[in-house]
Amino acid sequence: MLHLLALVLSIGLADGINLTSIGPALYLAAERNPRRNVAEFAAGYVVVLLLGGLVLTVGPGRAILALVPTPTLTTRYILEIIAGVAMLIAAATLWWRRERASQRRSAHSQQSPQRPPFLLGVAISAVELPTAFPYFAAIVAIIGSGLGIADQILLVAIYNLCFILPVAAIVVVLTIAGDRAVEILTRAREFMQDHWPVLAAAVALIAGLLVTTLGATGLELHAQCPAGSISRGVRHVLTHLH
Repeated sequence: MLHLLALVLSIGLADGINLTSIGPALYLAAERNPRRNVAEFAAGYVVVLLLGGLVLTVGPGRAILALVPTPTLTTRYILEIIAGVAMLIAAATLWWRRERASQRRSAHSQQSPQRPPFLLGVAISAVELPTAFPYFAAIVAIIGSGLGIADQILLVAIYNLCFILPVAAIVVVLTIAGDRAVEILTRAREFMQDHWPVLAAAVALIAGLLVTTLGATGLELHAQCPAGSISRGVRHVLTHLH
């Protein structure tokens, strides 16, 4: 359970560095009633992600598990590797297309939101969900974990909490910084517009390496050879489990 939690936390935090969610939130922070607007936007954004994840986990996920009721440990480790490789591909794609992505997202985020914040969050999240490949990779690992449905739902919820943390941080800044918040968040917006693909690629790379390592060391965990010893040591460091 703990190593799967580490996987979900890693992918969720990496996926959360996304100008699609952070950009509109930063602009809402400069409007009237900024704290409420950003909080409503975050709620609308995450509700679509959460419902989509739960549908996949409880619906098709249950059907898949009905065909394979008790996934083996090997299957679970392979799913972890798939999730990690998906993150590495995402990192490479972000880095390769960083200039184009930065220009496109900057132009998109500079459009003033016209819808109510909650509906804006719902609309943007609904458009982005079909291409949320890191999210799907995490769900694949969760479905194949063999955990009970309650634990799987909890992990999906934790992923969404990690994803929305940057937007929640904006609410915290608005609460603590008061009148200085707009200046602080304006600088943050400019920095994100210029550098978000590089930041996201770096975090996705770290998360992908961690998740892939968890899966690969799991496959060698019980091997009675030097590779097995190394795998057990690395996995102990990563998960604090022996």
